[in-house]
Amino acid sequence: MKKLILLMLATALLAVAYLFVSDPVDRRPAGMPDAVPVDPADLAARRGALVDQIVFTQESDPGKVTGMIETGTHHVFGQGVTSVTVFNRIRDSQQAAYDMSYGFSVELTLNPAGPELADGSLNPFHVPAIREAMNWLLDRRHVAEELYGGLAVPRYLPLNTAFPDYARLADVARALELRYQYDPARAERIITREMEKLGAERRGGQWLYQGQPVRLIVLIRTEDVRQRVGDYVANRLEDLGFRVERRYRAAAEASRLWLAGDPAGGQWHLYTGGWIATTINRDQVDQFSFYYTPRGRPEPLWQAYDPAPEFDEISERLQRRDYSTWEERQQLMARALELAMEDSARIWLVDQLSVSPRSREVELAADMAGGVSGSWLWPYTIRFRDRVGGTVVFALPGLLTEPWNPVAGSNWVFDSLIMRSLNDLPLLPDPFTGLYWPQRIESALVTVQEDVPVTRTHDWLALETAPEIRVPEDAWIAWDVEKQRFLTAGEAHPQGLTARTRTRVHYEEDYLQRRWHDGSQVSLADLVLPWILSFERASEDSPLYDPSHAPSFQVFQRHFRGWRIVSRDPLIIEIYSDQVFPDAETIVAQRTPSVQPWHVLALGVRAERTGELAFSSHQADRQRVDWLSLVAGPSLRVLDRQLEQAGGQRWLPWEGTLGGLVREGEVLARYQALATWRERRGHFWVGDGPFYLHDVYPVERTVVLRRNEHFPDPSDKWLRFTRPEIPELDLDGPLVVDAGGEAEFRLEITFQGERYPPEDIDLVQYLLFDSRGNLARRGEAEPDEAGTWVVRLSGSETAALGAGANSLEVAVTTGRVALPAFASHGFATVPERRAANGGGAD
Repeated sequence: MKKLILLMLATALLAVAYLFVSDPVDRRPAGMPDAVPVDPADLAARRGALVDQIVFTQESDPGKVTGMIETGTHHVFGQGVTSVTVFNRIRDSQQAAYDMSYGFSVELTLNPAGPELADGSLNPFHVPAIREAMNWLLDRRHVAEELYGGLAVPRYLPLNTAFPDYARLADVARALELRYQYDPARAERIITREMEKLGAERRGGQWLYQGQPVRLIVLIRTEDVRQRVGDYVANRLEDLGFRVERRYRAAAEASRLWLAGDPAGGQWHLYTGGWIATTINRDQVDQFSFYYTPRGRPEPLWQAYDPAPEFDEISERLQRRDYSTWEERQQLMARALELAMEDSARIWLVDQLSVSPRSREVELAADMAGGVSGSWLWPYTIRFRDRVGGTVVFALPGLLTEPWNPVAGSNWVFDSLIMRSLNDLPLLPDPFTGLYWPQRIESALVTVQEDVPVTRTHDWLALETAPEIRVPEDAWIAWDVEKQRFLTAGEAHPQGLTARTRTRVHYEEDYLQRRWHDGSQVSLADLVLPWILSFERASEDSPLYDPSHAPSFQVFQRHFRGWRIVSRDPLIIEIYSDQVFPDAETIVAQRTPSVQPWHVLALGVRAERTGELAFSSHQADRQRVDWLSLVAGPSLRVLDRQLEQAGGQRWLPWEGTLGGLVREGEVLARYQALATWRERRGHFWVGDGPFYLHDVYPVERTVVLRRNEHFPDPSDKWLRFTRPEIPELDLDGPLVVDAGGEAEFRLEITFQGERYPPEDIDLVQYLLFDSRGNLARRGEAEPDEAGTWVVRLSGSETAALGAGANSLEVAVTTGRVALPAFASHGFATVPERRAANGGGAD
């Protein structure tokens, strides 16, 4: 029970920590005047970015970067800081400010290959029961409080503890957290039993297999607290009798082993992983397929995953949103959480509270989940407080970690941070709620089958229901590799086809009149070629077939029901799918096609067809060629040759389909524009975002962006996103309650001292735990006339608790931020006290 209460208190402390650290985010020397704000008219008159240039440099030491910010040589650090010492320095600095985020998680990635690896050695983590036992071996409380200094909370499950699904499944989550709480004796018993089944024996306190010590290679990241985490885990494994080899590696070196390497090669057994949610994930049903099945990613590690059939089936169903009611979804999620813990390909340790440092002279929109590194709005909002223009210097712990290409290139968060500024998506996520706002579309209409659980929040889109949604016969549903054309729904399904959802997207006026960074004009071919390429890479009949792409494509194919171009001017697209999301805004964002420059992708297609380059790391290893990079390395010479040949031939890939989607003279004009771009900029990355890639210096680890002066939007378009309004909770009530007597607990919900608007409060729910840690009751608090929320327990409810220490936990969700707020109150129930003069039988 004590551990349960500590767990609840830690969750509440996360909210308290936010209040503590968010107050002084913009400190300045005493007596220093405030910066003079920029005239709003100047912001509205400017197009595109509010700064002229951004220089990215590589630096992984948070303390050093903080010093650079204080001296003025740097302005922003893209990595969240988790060191208490560095945080205190930032908090007390008169030159620095910071933003808070809650989306970075730390876990242990276990190698599932085996049981024997290529060198004949034993890999204990091939056995699910040994992986599961790791949950009992490790003290997450120690990791959060001692290693992270309190800037983290324990995490057990593949659900981020700060996102809505964790609050929705709080009763299930709490039960599993109790089941897997720290119990090293139990862990040792299970590991011993399973090791003996594998044929290993323990002699003299050391595990042996075929007469040799069982060696475990722990791959430890060095840039942050994960180095201490790795040492802690290594120590615990040594205590059990394993011979542990610690390999300390930075991101790029580590990725070549755990991400790109063959897990059966024996180069590692356990990796100190870290993941960042770049946006608030309002629907975490994808977590299971992504983290535990081959559908997650194309790399060799994921292809080695072999989940239990039930877990695989439920994960795939959730990924497709194959449920009819909200209750069915929750049941599937609850079972998936149980099976994920039994599988434990990953051991989740903590969710971090991260601090993103910046100069107080600079402002930008940071995401509540991903911070600066995960923000989609940072390129649209970064600015100096007192002027327009200028150069911002950005420090990142890693740059150009893996090859950049838009098909299957680098997925590293710091590479992605830069890439997001170079491209302009049709919709962008709200950094505080995770709901999407239109960027390049005017409106959308989402139609769902009756009884499908979907809701709408914003008024830029409409939501309707229909008894049946018929897929039009002319909708494209498949691709014929041999005939090089789309197959229609009428051809593939002459008997007719239905879908659970239809999404009609109206793009903004003149969407196809915009320009790529190389000056060429956007066309429908930029919209359609990425679809063709996805189908080609999934087909064994195609020279572009990539086995690592097949699992995720198969999931897509199970829910995809076709799409069609309804109108070219204005551009209107319809997409049909059986996949649903709880929010209609997310359905539009997931369904809406975005453009990619067909002439750039064409060079990659040619290079992969000729066996010189490959889009994915898996395909590059399989074909023994270089992984395609558009910005650096030996790929550039190959692309130069392909550009010369494609331009000379006026080559248009899949001409039978794309020929009707390009303008007259477009093919030659595109290649000419790209050749000029390559000559001037030295690379092939062409985008349409608020910044363009000006210079790349791979050796020096420096990247330079310049403002796209032809960007269509006014500079102040996204500046309304400032500070998240996270509710502050004060839960009060009796400390002692008579068992059988009524009890009342009162909750105040405020923000910065003001009562939180009741119309913005979505739900106030409570969980009541008894002295044994069992969930005794779950319900919703009710507001009184004064705006205070009240939890009332009846006499029968307190009597059912029995005598002992109980805990009431409250979770509050609002429409202004997606982060749930928690508060807890401990109280004791005692046998009903009698009146002083009362009598009773002896």
